[in-house]
Amino acid sequence: MKLTLDQIQSQNNYQSAEHNRSFEFLAESLEKKGIDVESLISKLQELQIAIPSWALGTGGTRFGRFSGGGEPATLIQKIQDVGILHALNQSSNAVSLHIPWDIPSDYQAIKDSVSEVGIGFDAVNSNTFQDQAHQAHSYKFGSLANSEQAVRDLAVEHNKKVIEIGEKLGSKALTVWLADGSSFPGQHSLRKALENTHLSLQEIYKAVPDDWKLLIEYKPYEPSFYSTVIQDWGTSFLLANKLGKKAYTMVDLGHHLPNTNIEQIVATLMTEGKLGGFHFNDSKYGDDDLTVGSVKPYQLFLIFQELVKGFKETNNPPLSWMIDASHNLKDPMEDLIQSVQAIKLAYAQALLVDSKSLEAAQEVHDVAGAQEILQDAYRTDLRPLLAEAMRRSGGAIDPIKAFRSLKVRESLINERGLKSIASGL
Repeated sequence: MKLTLDQIQSQNNYQSAEHNRSFEFLAESLEKKGIDVESLISKLQELQIAIPSWALGTGGTRFGRFSGGGEPATLIQKIQDVGILHALNQSSNAVSLHIPWDIPSDYQAIKDSVSEVGIGFDAVNSNTFQDQAHQAHSYKFGSLANSEQAVRDLAVEHNKKVIEIGEKLGSKALTVWLADGSSFPGQHSLRKALENTHLSLQEIYKAVPDDWKLLIEYKPYEPSFYSTVIQDWGTSFLLANKLGKKAYTMVDLGHHLPNTNIEQIVATLMTEGKLGGFHFNDSKYGDDDLTVGSVKPYQLFLIFQELVKGFKETNNPPLSWMIDASHNLKDPMEDLIQSVQAIKLAYAQALLVDSKSLEAAQEVHDVAGAQEILQDAYRTDLRPLLAEAMRRSGGAIDPIKAFRSLKVRESLINERGLKSIASGL
């Protein structure tokens, strides 16, 4: 299935009068404050959020999985689904592949597929947290950190293979997330596990092309519950610094202990020029993989406020933006639409912050004044601005409403059937 510009425009025609009234009212209000509305729209149009191939099917928990039908069973079908999302929001122009779930059998066919729907490839992601069929050694007790050299070599070679696949497709980054750790005290040497990981990453780093980034992700717990080798941003940052200029820290919003100040982590990493990008999601308790902005929208805004400042005040390189979530209850495509909307809305709100006034308030310790400046931006309803940015780019004024009105899920079920299951899940 492929959505056409005419289909999107037909949906916009039903909503254009109401949208125009809302947008014109907001634009007038913003311009009275001296805000350049056209500049805001341009920046929103530029921000693109990659869609992970594994998020296009129904997710699940260890207790169950409830597929809604019409899931993409092949890589080409996943690409088609991202194309549908991008047609709707004009904000998701890349897909991020997970290897070995998404190894192309025909590279030219895959390239033709992305070209047809107007998207490209973001970071490729390696998988050493699962054993694959006919695998020579098991990752049960770790991969890059394993005490056995043969297991570490297998994991290193897998990452090198992922890089080769990414090069063929035009990707420019490798993301490494490790499940390596221990569930019991004394299970392994904490120091040696970190040393082994560093040595393994050094071998992978050598294979990373000069114009690529190596993104090192972290997580405090799960699947191990006593220790995780790369458990926090500090350990990721330590490894990235030791590896070299191509290595960066990847921040996953769900990979923190409750109430962690993620915006402070972002500020620190940008100051050091080592923030590589984001895996966006939301959480209440841990790595919940909830829809972005569904639980902590103010935190998301504060993160973007630090990002906007960092773009102006640091030399941190451009970032990789990607959603990383699981959808057990919602239609996964609707969830992804909502997540992209939440990300761009938080970005728009952050762009609205009067940075000069905020800095002046900070200098004289005007705590209440600083809070008012931030919350004035956060509480401004910028949804009409986001809708206008999508409309001007050729997207839908209301992507969720268009998705439903155009009966996208019903069409996918007709094409693929109710029993189609996304590969890799």
